[in-house]
Amino acid sequence: MNTLKKTSLASVVALGALMLPAVAADTIKIGVLHSLSGTMAISETTLKDTMLMLIDEQNAKGGVLGKQLEAVVVDPASDWPLFAEKARELLTVQDVDVMFGCWTSVSRKSVLPVIEELNGLLFYPVQYEGEESSKNVFYTGAAPNQQAIPATDYFLEELGVEKFALLGTDYVYPRTTNNILESYLQSKGIPASDIFVNYTPFGHSDWSKIVADVVALGADGKKVGVISTINGDANIGFYKELAAAGVSADDIPVVAFSVGEEELSGLDTSNLVGHLAAWNYFMSADTTENASFIESWHKFIGDEKRVTNDPMEAHYIGFNMWVNAVEQAGTTDVDAVRAAMYGQTFPNLTGGTAEMLTNHHLTKPVLIGEIEAGGQFDIISQTEPVPGDAWTDFLPESAVLTSDWKGLDCGMYNTETKTCVQTLSNY
Repeated sequence: MNTLKKTSLASVVALGALMLPAVAADTIKIGVLHSLSGTMAISETTLKDTMLMLIDEQNAKGGVLGKQLEAVVVDPASDWPLFAEKARELLTVQDVDVMFGCWTSVSRKSVLPVIEELNGLLFYPVQYEGEESSKNVFYTGAAPNQQAIPATDYFLEELGVEKFALLGTDYVYPRTTNNILESYLQSKGIPASDIFVNYTPFGHSDWSKIVADVVALGADGKKVGVISTINGDANIGFYKELAAAGVSADDIPVVAFSVGEEELSGLDTSNLVGHLAAWNYFMSADTTENASFIESWHKFIGDEKRVTNDPMEAHYIGFNMWVNAVEQAGTTDVDAVRAAMYGQTFPNLTGGTAEMLTNHHLTKPVLIGEIEAGGQFDIISQTEPVPGDAWTDFLPESAVLTSDWKGLDCGMYNTETKTCVQTLSNY
């Protein structure tokens, strides 16, 4: 009898072990790689919640390929090396089929060698400095020609700015973007002496001297404008110091690339009215698609006061394109999905349609908005969709490069030498 019991138990255990892979195969795992603690949590927690909403909505439609989607959420805690560790965990331990995540470029670049080694797939939803095209990343945020360059043109052409303060957090995105902008401004006739560049660490809080330096820049009567690539909660101190110094948008306008509705929701915006942000989406966009998205968001999050923002739209577009590519390919296999992604289209939330290009970037409209007292943006400028450019025309080493993963199977193709470049100093 005891022998029989032992045999039966062993059979059950063996049967259970055999069933485990089948159970695991019943779901499609989606890695969510966003900081839920640390300096970037102010921006990234909302993106985690966005992914959970999108996954819930897709599951309610029946999932993908007849399977339910399962979110696997990790917290890299605003620690850049930890992003790489968590990405490796998602791919090798959790066996996810795709990842949506990162905010800062340094976090993305930390993840890059891991996903290229393991042939993972990352959808990256935030504006960035360009100068990159990986076979394993789809960049659903803006490239410089879809945000930084148009915003600079607005300063030059519409506001008559003659001197520029390029203020950024000290990491790759602000440094590379400002390098591009310095070159661009000089090509527009702005002398190097009229361009002030300053970098501060993540979480920087004492802005008194920097704001004073910016104000002093206009001592000769020339109009000064600030282009801000300040990231994370450092923005709170920066805007508070501007208000304390009595700097208005009429005096010294600021255009920000990392401040959206989420960041403004924690600020007293009464003294910031008229300052600007350049994005590809604002919550105030008056479209049917946007109204539906906001309604879904408020229902999911259970708070009518919670705002939406640009990176949320990027996840919305990227996720839906991935779903359609998987359905088209009939599999979650990375190589098959990548091929199916090229040419995918999906309605954006501001009117018009986004398309995924073979350089792994989207077409996106460029919007410039003025900060309103209530923390929303008045959209004062909007373009037709602009194709994202992986390599800028305003750096000599990049101007000769192009990216085409479909036709050339290369992210850094040198158009002069007709060869595929394997490495670049800043890649």
